[in-house]
Amino acid sequence: MTADEAHQLHAAMRQFGIPGAVTPLDTDDLDCPWFVVDEAGRDITAHVLVQVAAARRRQPTRGFVIAR
Repeated sequence: MTADEAHQLHAAMRQFGIPGAVTPLDTDDLDCPWFVVDEAGRDITAHVLVQVAAARRRQPTRGFVIAR
């Protein structure tokens, strides 16, 4: 994923409380591909993308949301 897509994914992860760190493949070149890693450093990009997509589908499309 690109840096812009990584930024959008990171925002969604924060919004929905999905753990992981979005990081570039090469820290010296921010135009390189980005991916998501867990605390152990494993690539969990595909898993996080599925979680974000599912969380977005659960969001209400209209009405009021009351936080507790």
